[in-house]
Amino acid sequence: MSEEATSKSARKRDARRLKALGQQLADLNDAQRATLPLPDVLAKAIADYRRITAHEAKRRQGQFIGALMRKIDITALETALDGLSRNSAATRFAHHETERWRDLLIAEDAALTTYVQAHPGTDRTHLRGLIRNARSRTEDPAAFRALFRYLRDNHQREAEARHAADPAVELVPPTVT
Repeated sequence: MSEEATSKSARKRDARRLKALGQQLADLNDAQRATLPLPDVLAKAIADYRRITAHEAKRRQGQFIGALMRKIDITALETALDGLSRNSAATRFAHHETERWRDLLIAEDAALTTYVQAHPGTDRTHLRGLIRNARSRTEDPAAFRALFRYLRDNHQREAEARHAADPAVELVPPTVT
């Protein structure tokens, strides 16, 4: 459909979608935005948007970002943004899985055997000591954090090993059984 044949309502929907996409870009942190293929003018406009505090000025800058986005091809940008959100979801999933394992290991003695069977590269003796510390020092959050860090690092090593063996495998740890 040509530009002239597009209805006014369709153009407005597209403008709102691009403005929302610009808002998503502005909500990212600097490191995440640096990984995206942003044109310099758009990157500067987003940086200005983040600096602005006045409501009306922020609204106008958002409109400007939407206008800039209408002039560029956003398919590569949308693909990169989708990749970022998938990575973020995978990170959250890994964090929650690690927390579940930690809580299960502290609560049940049999969970250690289950964990070691699921993760054969685990140092059982070291893990048993961390669990014992977490159980005995319930008022000390450092023991819980030490157990969590060990589990997180162990899951990360296993995920990296699986990924190195087969790059098609995602870097997400297995679920708690």
